[in-house]
Amino acid sequence: MSSRGKKIFLASTIIVPFLIYCIVYYAPIIRNAPFKAKEFVSLEYKWGAGNNLENSYNSATGEYKYYNNDDSLIVTKVELTARDKKFLDSNADEQGFWNLPDVVANNENDIKNSKALRYFMKFNYQKKSKEVTYLADFEGNPKMRSAAAQMQKVIEQSIIDAEQRQKKLAK
Repeated sequence: MSSRGKKIFLASTIIVPFLIYCIVYYAPIIRNAPFKAKEFVSLEYKWGAGNNLENSYNSATGEYKYYNNDDSLIVTKVELTARDKKFLDSNADEQGFWNLPDVVANNENDIKNSKALRYFMKFNYQKKSKEVTYLADFEGNPKMRSAAAQMQKVIEQSIIDAEQRQKKLAK
């Protein structure tokens, strides 16, 4: 058998079946991914001490309410760009946000009685949504704590960046 014949035989017996296997196996998984970036609609983010989540942001309306250092309520309108939304969605994917439980807390009593800083994050998609409530005093699984804390920081920084960008444009 010639060298060219060996290459054709190798390709037809190993490479082609492997490619067919990959397409058959992975296509439905990719097609049915639970949270697709192109279906991302909005983000809701709330935070505060204890059960009082008085600070909030909703990307659907752009409403951003928070208390500043002087305990004055600031209400502004902050719009996230398509790039910001894509960044948040991809970061949620990267952090494993979709695998987090709905509540990241030490126990049930902690949820009801804790005065710790609490963060509520909700990603809304066309067909479904994912929400996570994260208590800052969570002492459980370090990977879970890290994923929730990192996601919270990324969301907060994205909102702050968008607000600063809008202030610069207004000048």
